[in-house]
Amino acid sequence: MKFYTNSHKFYCGADLHTKTIYLCILDQDGNILMHQNISAKPEPFLKAIAPYRNDLVVGVECMFSWYWLADLCVQENIKFILGHALYMKCIHGGKSKSDKIDSEKIARLIRGGNFPQAYLYPPELRPVRDLLRRRHSLVRYRSELLAHIKITHHQYNCETLDKNINKKGNRQHLAEYFDNPAVRKNVETDLLMADHLHDEIVRLENYVVRHVNAFDPRTFHRLQTVPGIGKVLALTMLYEIGDISRFPTVQAFCSYSRLVKCPKESAGQLYGYGGQKMGNAHLKWAFSEATALLMRQSQRAKDYVAKLEAKHGKSKAMSILAHKLGRAIYFIIKRKDAFDMNYFFHH
Repeated sequence: MKFYTNSHKFYCGADLHTKTIYLCILDQDGNILMHQNISAKPEPFLKAIAPYRNDLVVGVECMFSWYWLADLCVQENIKFILGHALYMKCIHGGKSKSDKIDSEKIARLIRGGNFPQAYLYPPELRPVRDLLRRRHSLVRYRSELLAHIKITHHQYNCETLDKNINKKGNRQHLAEYFDNPAVRKNVETDLLMADHLHDEIVRLENYVVRHVNAFDPRTFHRLQTVPGIGKVLALTMLYEIGDISRFPTVQAFCSYSRLVKCPKESAGQLYGYGGQKMGNAHLKWAFSEATALLMRQSQRAKDYVAKLEAKHGKSKAMSILAHKLGRAIYFIIKRKDAFDMNYFFHH
C-alpha cells in the first residue's frame, strides 16, 4: 500500500458520481474552506476551486468515471491523486454516511498522509487497454452461451458431441439434436448469439493487431518469445502492466497480478488468506491463459506440472507454474531479454 504524503496549501476531497461531485477543501490547519455539491462538469468544478488553485491537490476514490476529472486536472496543471477503492474503507465506515461526509473524510485522509494511492494510468494508453478489456468480456460472454448449450445437451441426455463446439464450424446443425421445439429455439438463440459474438471478437482482434501500435514494440515482440503467448495476449499483458518501473520488486508485481496468496496473521497464528480482490483481475486471467497455452506447447511444462501435482495437487501445481511464469515476464520486461526455456526451468 502506498500513501500520498506530500504537503500542500489546500486539500480537496472529491466524492465523484456520474452527475454530481461533492467537494470539500481544507487548509493546512484542517479548517473547512469550502463544502458544496456541484454538477460533475469541468466548468462548475474549475469555478468552485478557483480561489484555492494555488498549491491545491485533488483526491478522488477510484471509480469508473474518474477519467475526465484526472485529465482535466492534468490539463489545468492541478495535482490529482487517485485513491484505491478497496483500501479506502475509512470513508465507508461510521454511523452515518453521505456524500458530504465522504468528501470530508477523503480531504482529511490526504491532509493526514493516509490517502492510499492507486496507479494513475496514462491517458494515452487507456483507450487500447479498455478495448482489450472489452474483448475479454465478450469472450467470457460467448463462453457462457456455449456452456449453456452443453448444459442443455446434458439435461436431455442427447448423443455425445464428437467435436469441440468452441469452434464455430463445429456448431452447425447442433440444434437438431433436440426434438422439443422450445428447447430447440433455446439452443438456436444461444448459437445465434455465440456466432455473432465470435465474428465480432475476430473483427476486434484483427483491428487491435493491425491498427494498434504497441507503445513498446520491442517488449511486445519479446513477450511473444514465450511459447503460447500470441499477439493479443502479449498486447493484453503489455497494456495491463503499463510502466514496469512502478513495481519495485518482482514480489510486488506478482502480488498485483494475483499470482500469490496474502496471509492474514496475528500473534504468530495464521487466520487464512485475504486480498482476493486486490490487484489486477485481467492480468490474473492473462497469466492463467498463458500457463495453459505453455503446457499445450511445451512437454517440459507438462512434466514440471506433473511433478508438482504429485505433491501439491493439480490446482496448486498450475498456480505454481503461473507464478513462475509471472516472474519470468517481469524480468523479460525489466531486463529487456527474451524468454529462455532452459533458464526458466532451472531457476
